[in-house]
Amino acid sequence: MKNPANYRMSLSRFFPSTHPRKGEPTLFKEAMESGRKIHTIRANYPFWAERIERVNAGEAILTVYEWTGKPYNSPCRDLFVFDKDSGIGVQEVGFQMDVKEAYILDESAYKYIILDMADLTRNDGISLDDFCHLFKRKDLVEEFAIIHFGKFRY
Repeated sequence: MKNPANYRMSLSRFFPSTHPRKGEPTLFKEAMESGRKIHTIRANYPFWAERIERVNAGEAILTVYEWTGKPYNSPCRDLFVFDKDSGIGVQEVGFQMDVKEAYILDESAYKYIILDMADLTRNDGISLDDFCHLFKRKDLVEEFAIIHFGKFRY
């Protein structure tokens, strides 16, 4: 049998220089270990949907890592590995920042689920304020992905 593809996803150890809390620890790794961070939000839903589908089909694994020092200029440390038995999943999410709501497409019921963004960001291991600062430079009209690290879904 062919070795599965290894998709890699970085987890930020520190807030970036564009964030008011620049240089402070994000504590994402610790939040994942404790179960407080049950998912991550990433741009480019189609990209992540295809990758997670391949993981769930047993054709790939997803390795979550962090940089040991400066990003792209230091070695990586692997933290978590997800395979077809991990329960990993993906949902499409959009944002309505003016009312601090997120909407998630529930494909099984052909409808949108409206979520308070504070609840969504809490499950992402980050405050709503920190999330808004991280994503303020992103075009929030594009398709985002919630990548679930277990069986939980909205």
